[in-house]
Amino acid sequence: MYVVIFRATINQLDDQYDALAAKLRQRAIDEYGCLDFNSTFEDGQEIALSYWPDKAAIKAWAEDEEHQQAQRLGRLKWYKSVKVEIAKLV
Repeated sequence: MYVVIFRATINQLDDQYDALAAKLRQRAIDEYGCLDFNSTFEDGQEIALSYWPDKAAIKAWAEDEEHQQAQRLGRLKWYKSVKVEIAKLV
C-alpha cells in the first residue's frame, strides 16, 4: 500500500474549490481505487493523505484529465505552494 502526502500553503479557498475537491475525492475512490482520503486545514496550511493499493493506481489518477485541470487551477488560484510526496507503507 502507498500513501500520497499532499501539502499546500493556502492562498484562498472558495465554494468552487469545495465542490471540486469533494467531486474529485469521490472519483478517486470510485474510479481509481483510492482506499481512503483524509485532509485537514490549520494555520493557512492543508495536508491531505490518500491511500492507494499500488503505484499503477496512483499513476492513473495523476494522469486523469479533470484531476490535472484541478491541479492547474489550484496552483493558479487556491494555493501559494504545493508539495506532493509518495511513500510505500510497510
